[in-house]
Amino acid sequence: MPRDPDEYSDLAAAGVSLAVEAALLEAHLRMLQEAIDSVDERITVVTETLHRLRPAWPSCAEAPDGGEHCGSSG
Repeated sequence: MPRDPDEYSDLAAAGVSLAVEAALLEAHLRMLQEAIDSVDERITVVTETLHRLRPAWPSCAEAPDGGEHCGSSG
């Protein structure tokens, strides 16, 4: 038990400060989770688009450098 009454107010201030910091961290966590979810959605859309386009890609195509790239080993 604190001997100095000011120590109680210091403890209360520290508690309030920690509560505010926790609330800010939770808000940042929510923002980061929303950003991650957005990136995941975009990855899904791009992946689906690439899968739809893939059958349209020629199996062998001449590269701009004059070389030939065939299949996925290209």
